[in-house]
Amino acid sequence: MKNFILLMFALVGLIGCSSLELEAVSSSQEETQRILSLGLSHEENLVEAKKLGSDHMIAIVTLQLVNARDDKIQYQKDLIESAKIAEAVIVSDDGLSFTGPEVLNTISDILNTSSVSQNYFLEGLKNSNDGVIKHKIHIAYSYSAKESRGYSSVNLCDEYGRCETLMQAINVSSVNFSNCSNTKCDYTEFFELEISDKFLRDSIKTRY
Repeated sequence: MKNFILLMFALVGLIGCSSLELEAVSSSQEETQRILSLGLSHEENLVEAKKLGSDHMIAIVTLQLVNARDDKIQYQKDLIESAKIAEAVIVSDDGLSFTGPEVLNTISDILNTSSVSQNYFLEGLKNSNDGVIKHKIHIAYSYSAKESRGYSSVNLCDEYGRCETLMQAINVSSVNFSNCSNTKCDYTEFFELEISDKFLRDSIKTRY
């Protein structure tokens, strides 16, 4: 009976109100953006996050603040790296072609028993009539094996290992081999891949 009476008093109180105002609960994204807009240091942002109402909200907003800090650091690194690459680009006197710096990647297997190396650079050619730019990636792929591998397709992979097919069929322009023994030779296969200007621009948008 006591609970019923309390409930009745609560209903009477609500009926007597001329209006009810419901305040929306702010989301974790809103709280994160609010804290970031204060222009504080990362440590001060974390202090602000601890002032939030619930432990659950504090944990989520703290994680989002850490991710925002990491994204900012990575963005600044990418800007520095982009500036270095831009300085190394060679542009022709007529401005219709450019050659990017050579990049070297070495990939080892899980047991570090063998490795392959990729040397590549980007070349761009601009049509003087219509202004259309065509790009070509020159790749030298080196490895040790019993025989040449004869690659037939190219996959584009991001830093998380997610890949998509870039080209279903490719042609190897040439193959060099050296240091041959009874079990293997050192091979270098040379590829030329044509990619569109739109593909490069879309890749940049996806990256940033």
